[in-house]
Amino acid sequence: MSDGRERSWLAPPEGVRRHAPATLRNRAPIATILAQLLPEAGRVLEVASGSGEHCAYFAEHFPKLEWQPSDPDPDALASIAAWCDGLGNVRPPVALDAAAAAAWPVAHADALLCVNMVHISPWAATLGLMAGAGRLLPPGGPLILYGPYREAGVPTAPSNEAFDQSLRARNPAWGLRLLDEVIAAAAAQGLVFERRVAMPANNLIVAFRRS
Repeated sequence: MSDGRERSWLAPPEGVRRHAPATLRNRAPIATILAQLLPEAGRVLEVASGSGEHCAYFAEHFPKLEWQPSDPDPDALASIAAWCDGLGNVRPPVALDAAAAAAWPVAHADALLCVNMVHISPWAATLGLMAGAGRLLPPGGPLILYGPYREAGVPTAPSNEAFDQSLRARNPAWGLRLLDEVIAAAAAQGLVFERRVAMPANNLIVAFRRS
């Protein structure tokens, strides 16, 4: 089962904290690749932070980086704040909807991270993410995506096919994206495709750099 399919079924184990079970399985493999891609210091903007569990984990493992979580959902913002409470290198979460035309509440970032949003959002959110990365990132700054994708010439795993069908049944604007189209959308904003890394449970990390 793909990690991404569990992101939308978040349950609060205590108080306002939400919990995504897949986080416990995928956070360590993601952190291993982030160590190769993130700058040693600076600000990382996480777009669509969800429960906030990833942000809390990564902030502890990359203490020299300042983490800025975000999400459009008020309940998610409360959960993020709860999970990251007490972490000195995490800024208060901000409301950010990548699909909205409004200006982002963050003026700059040295890196952008987006986990499990591209397939659980309208295509406009991906386009907004690319545009935001093109505006905020300095030359050489990374945009790092994680989640399941379709790839031309590569058979899609049956579990991902089923996941795609379930997403589109819930919202016709959602679904697994063709990686070539994501790369093209990034290129239009001055983001150069750098790396594709196969991850557990039929997911990928896809990395870009601002030109």
